[in-house]
Amino acid sequence: MNRILVIRGGAIGDFILTLPALKALRDAYPQAHIEILGYKHIAVLAENRFYAQAVRSIEYGPLSSFFAKNSKQPAELANYFASFDLIVNYLNDPDEIFAQNLLACGVQYLIRGPAKIDNSAHAARQLAKPVEELGIKVVDLAARIFASPEDRKFAREFLRNLPRPILAIHPGSGSEKKNWPLGNWINLGNELLARESFRGSIVVISGEADHAQVARLEELWKDERIAFSKNQLLAHLAALLENSIFIGHDSGISHLAAAAGAKCVLLFGPTDPDVWAPRNKNVRVIRAPNGDLRKLDVDLVRDALLDPQDRIPVLRQELMRIGIRT
Repeated sequence: MNRILVIRGGAIGDFILTLPALKALRDAYPQAHIEILGYKHIAVLAENRFYAQAVRSIEYGPLSSFFAKNSKQPAELANYFASFDLIVNYLNDPDEIFAQNLLACGVQYLIRGPAKIDNSAHAARQLAKPVEELGIKVVDLAARIFASPEDRKFAREFLRNLPRPILAIHPGSGSEKKNWPLGNWINLGNELLARESFRGSIVVISGEADHAQVARLEELWKDERIAFSKNQLLAHLAALLENSIFIGHDSGISHLAAAAGAKCVLLFGPTDPDVWAPRNKNVRVIRAPNGDLRKLDVDLVRDALLDPQDRIPVLRQELMRIGIRT
């Protein structure tokens, strides 16, 4: 295999859950040119960062013809797809119109991945199936993001004046039901900032969907040890999180933090961590009673960050009990 194309849409978490399959593909074909067709602001996490040499945007007007039956394909795109020895397609294509149009372009080897995840196995295991069809074993389901020197330079500049260690929090997600109440985040942050034993900083992570929560936190938290990271490039954000402690929900940013290497405490409500939680060893999952995050006590989350003997914040790797589900 000299040229491989992986077509992967979906949100941040969906893409990161596919990285174990991409890593196995890269390990099997270390000299191959691997390209990703996807949402560029997400797929850039893989571009020239171990997984792929190039990324092409799926949000390209002429590509829409591939979703129409009996349509004429632009020669430029037909030649592009035909230039690959293997295409792995994760797009939702229930009528196989997209697949048939690829084959009509002269694509010789097309493998289709699951467009949707069910509860039969961990999401990364399900997403590994097309790669395993090639006879490639996907053993490690822990996603990893490899920061570039530029990514780490950004992180150093952003964190330069903040006392260490860094506690990063992301109070949002793609669904209100998956969010711990904002009042609990406020109480947790206030308690940590008031402790003499906590000499570090808190970095609040947010995207466009988290505006309301973050606006409230900005009103309340004026401490110089608080920083707000808003709408960062994902590759830069991954580097920022790399050496932090992270608290978040079942969200794409939590998958990003885990894959970057942050020591994570993840709060799960109605979704199943056996399917959706990152499989990284640096992740601890706390499940809310009856799947209701409104019933998850602040003390339980706080204690996940504290050493059980002397209640010193567990912001050093050797003090965190990684991989234990509460």
